[in-house]
Amino acid sequence: MFDVLVIGGGVAGMQCALILGSAYQKGFAKDKKIGIIAHQKASHLQSAELNNVIGLSPKTNGADVLNKSKTHLAQSFPHIKQIEKEKVHKVVRSDDHFIISTNRSSYKSRLVVIALGYTNFFNIEGLNEYLEPHQLSNPEKERIQLKNTNHLVEEGIYVAGTLAGWRSQFAIAAGSGAQVATDILTLWNDGKHAHVHDKLD
Repeated sequence: MFDVLVIGGGVAGMQCALILGSAYQKGFAKDKKIGIIAHQKASHLQSAELNNVIGLSPKTNGADVLNKSKTHLAQSFPHIKQIEKEKVHKVVRSDDHFIISTNRSSYKSRLVVIALGYTNFFNIEGLNEYLEPHQLSNPEKERIQLKNTNHLVEEGIYVAGTLAGWRSQFAIAAGSGAQVATDILTLWNDGKHAHVHDKLD
């Protein structure tokens, strides 16, 4: 049983996982079981060149960023389980948790974060009922989003990145994933606002 399972290994999903992982020293998060289905094949970052992201050198290859993010997560926060080469087909509620079914396995989690792209190829049973046209992209592109209020689709289900209705920019997607992570940390902290800041010695 995961406490939270992030679905999607793009910018929003990896940023969410990194912040959740970095909270391991906090009492309310230290024993939480966290996982990410790190599917990156469909990420728009695969074909991106990044020239306008703070902290990244011009002409940074987006695919390299994706690969390095998985290494970063594994080395810095090895307690987070990275699930590779699986695609989610179904998310259904079962009492106080969700059952997430993939092409290879199934998992249980108390919370789910959906951080996939906003293309109209989205098809996950149990989530399709929340689909609506994307509010911040050109209608002719037929982008979609999940209905949500401040990233919350329904109790226990969060959405991050472009699928939450945000524009397709690296910094926006990362910020959205970070917001969801701190919302979850706040939930675990009995509603007291929480974030994770590291400081130099």
